[in-house]
Amino acid sequence: MNKVIVFAGTTEGREICSFLKKYEIASLACTATEYGKCRIEEGGALTVRSGRLTEEEMEQLFGEEQPEMVIDATHPYADLVSENIRSACEKAGKTYLRLLRPSLAADPSCVMVDTTEEAVSYLAGTEGKILVTTGSKELAKFAELPDYKNRVYARVLPLPGIIASCAELGFDAAHTIGMQGPFSMDMNVAMLQSFHAEWMVTKESGRNGGFEEKIEAAKKAGVRVVLIGRPKEEEGLSEDEVKRYLVEKFDLSVKRDVVIAGIGPGAEAQMTLALVDACEQADVLIGAGRMTKAVEKYQKPMLAEYSPEKIYEYLKAHPEYEKIVLLQSGDVGFYSGAKKLQAVLAEDADFSVRVEPGISSLVYFCAKIGVSWEDAAFVSLHGQHCNFLETVRRNRKTLAIAGGKGSVREICQTLSSYGWEQIVLHVGTDLSYPEEQIVTGTPFELAKMEFAPLAVLLFENPNPEPEFTAGMADEVFLRDKVPMTKREVRNASLSHLQLSLNSVVYDIGSGTGSVSIEMALRAAQGKVYAIEKNPAAVALLQENKKKFAVDHLEIIEGTAPEALEALPVPTHAFIGGSAGNLKEILELLLRKNPNIRVVLNTVTVETLAEAASCFKKLAFEEPEIVCLQASNAKKAGRSHLMIAQNPVYIFTAQGGAKE
Repeated sequence: MNKVIVFAGTTEGREICSFLKKYEIASLACTATEYGKCRIEEGGALTVRSGRLTEEEMEQLFGEEQPEMVIDATHPYADLVSENIRSACEKAGKTYLRLLRPSLAADPSCVMVDTTEEAVSYLAGTEGKILVTTGSKELAKFAELPDYKNRVYARVLPLPGIIASCAELGFDAAHTIGMQGPFSMDMNVAMLQSFHAEWMVTKESGRNGGFEEKIEAAKKAGVRVVLIGRPKEEEGLSEDEVKRYLVEKFDLSVKRDVVIAGIGPGAEAQMTLALVDACEQADVLIGAGRMTKAVEKYQKPMLAEYSPEKIYEYLKAHPEYEKIVLLQSGDVGFYSGAKKLQAVLAEDADFSVRVEPGISSLVYFCAKIGVSWEDAAFVSLHGQHCNFLETVRRNRKTLAIAGGKGSVREICQTLSSYGWEQIVLHVGTDLSYPEEQIVTGTPFELAKMEFAPLAVLLFENPNPEPEFTAGMADEVFLRDKVPMTKREVRNASLSHLQLSLNSVVYDIGSGTGSVSIEMALRAAQGKVYAIEKNPAAVALLQENKKKFAVDHLEIIEGTAPEALEALPVPTHAFIGGSAGNLKEILELLLRKNPNIRVVLNTVTVETLAEAASCFKKLAFEEPEIVCLQASNAKKAGRSHLMIAQNPVYIFTAQGGAKE
């Protein structure tokens, strides 16, 4: 007893049989010929039989096997066989599924006819040799053509019985080609040219039947095509839909192979053989629009999507896809979505994930401009925050990917605004495509140009600065008459603040910005907000920001806490001046981030008392309090006098204390 009977005379039918065998569903595959039987791998839960069946024999078979369903995967032109299968299912009370091969749009240059008889009638009024690729079943009708023995070449299956029937019709060995298809375009071209054919007769056999290769070959060889249209198409399911039906019907746990692969810069010539093989074997190709467009030639089902969560939802809704390729731009290891995809799929045991690398756009770009990349720093300016100035400042070479309309021009304008005209910038767009563009110039020169949204950049800095070390001299800052936190106090305060590379910091009461500048240099990939109410100090802040090229320092003119309300959540805060609003400032900081780390400086007894009270009452852990008094030597004649600075109290407090 078999649960499923498949009439499997096509590529799609063989694929369904393989699917049933893989999941051990007791099935019977029926083929019309012994040759068809040989092309299906029998074994396990799959049995294969050959021989043509009448409608009555089909009905009898269904009665004996009692299948839960019958799948009709016969050829699109086998309309009589399909009608017999459908009728036998109705009489036996069995579920009938028609597997339809997707049809393809006919080329306008084809001569369209509805039947073989119409094709013969049309060709009777023409001259020239004819390659008939419609098989042996209706070959006798072409024998009605005048001089058919010289005009017609028949391409049929290489079976002894079929070859013999061709001979009986009068087709000699020179006009009979016994070969198994489908055929490549080059093979079709070779045959057409070998026979000096002027006509080719074919049916719209779909992608799996090699239809597109025939049409392209005819165009290349300068041959006209007579196309016999499909019979009126009935309703049915695609191969994928049949598989989905089987999965749901038999509650199958489908084991699925996922390849996350980099496509390289985009052009086919830069794709790896591993990617090509994966695409050829895939049931579905998924990636952002640019990626799916790059693999259209494989003519597979595609989904234009890059969100890991949405991709996962789609795959769960389509269990029929067993071999899945998830396409990533460039290489999978450089700012791609591969990491997130792996994390999402790793939670589901049905997915087995393999990662295939691709050629990174940066590597391709460096090869094109003849520059090595092993000593370069790497950043991404595509869809995420990155303080690229700090990286460019410290490195002789910096490679970056950029995305978004006008992004390259904005980068060049930023460099120019800080006077960094010593930088040599190389920009590559549409890499590997025919419209590829690579230009080199200074930021000022390139800021005047328009570039495609996606770009690769190489910044060359002939004089990179050494790594930042704490404790900048007071003299390097522009000051005028605005108060400034002195070097010794600044160094101790920032040491207590314990900034990281990505910290988000408020400098409240920032004055000239000496603390803000050092914060920005320490939190090189973070963000610093300098809050200052004094217009003169704000002007100095702007000048110091430009002098030190700290683009991730944002100056906020206003009074805290009101000026803090709209700012992003901070990880740290430094309070150098509170304008009498200390309690309100600390309350707001805790509301924004209960675990914030705060350092406060004060020189007055009143603020000292208020700070001690606030840190005690609010949700801070026990603060650390340091009184720092420094003296600096001043030359007096041949001697040096130590000149004392005002004592400064440094409070360090960590949020997160339990009530």
